Amino acid sequence: MKSKQRKIDLVVISDVHLGTYGCRAKELNKYLKGILPKTLVLNGDIIDIWQFSKRYWPNSHMKVVKQILNLASKGTKVYYLTGNHDETLRKFEGLQIGDIHIKNKLELDLDGKKALLFHGDVFDVVMQHSKWIAKLGAFSYDALILLNVVVNQTSRFFGRGNVSLSKKIKDNVKSAVKYINNFEDTAAQLAIQKGFDYVVCGHIHHPEDKFILGVEGGKIRYLNSGDWVENLTALEYHKKKWKCFQFQEERAKIDQEVEDLNDFTLVDFDNKKLFQKMLADFR
Repeated sequence: MKSKQRKIDLVVISDVHLGTYGCRAKELNKYLKGILPKTLVLNGDIIDIWQFSKRYWPNSHMKVVKQILNLASKGTKVYYLTGNHDETLRKFEGLQIGDIHIKNKLELDLDGKKALLFHGDVFDVVMQHSKWIAKLGAFSYDALILLNVVVNQTSRFFGRGNVSLSKKIKDNVKSAVKYINNFEDTAAQLAIQKGFDYVVCGHIHHPEDKFILGVEGGKIRYLNSGDWVENLTALEYHKKKWKCFQFQEERAKIDQEVEDLNDFTLVDFDNKKLFQKMLADFR
């Protein structure tokens, strides 16, 4: 007997980076199998077109695409908001295919409150002025994730727990901490000036849910959906409440819930060559 999917008003995920070695697609598949949102917002960097290679597109990555298409076929309204790693999709702004919409930013009314959703790379000075440096950083980040896999395998062999190298860098290097704080504050101040109650971003792979005061008064709730490379987090909004969903904390429960679920067969999207051609056309 199939397990019941959780019904949620709104789910936001970002920074999945499909097509890279660091993407945790298997875990994301489990999460997507267990939910049935009214609205799903893919807040940028879902497909990593920067680093996409025909040599690396595992079946688990294809299954994420199938899960999203399946949700759309069940009536979930899907918004794909473009990020920097999938910026070539920005020329398709306004395109709608069924219940899938491609946008650069999104404004939503949530129970009488206004929410502004966008990826956030617009605030990245490196992205705006030295894109080659940003791309080099992306390749370096992917290499660090691969190194992290080796480190954790060694750590587990000696009976120790896992460690996130990039998270340690972000949490302890002053310049990284300052960058995150500046990013959050810039997004918040912009949204406050425009009269929003919530501002929801991705980009920095740092899940967050907090209130930020405006420099000229007022405050706003700043939320970041994190990523599916290290943190494995999503934002959920249901019955007027926000929640930062932590996959690692609820993994045992999710494994039990999806144990009896079969692979979706409603959408036949297994032709990798066709999908790769689509991505090539976006370049």
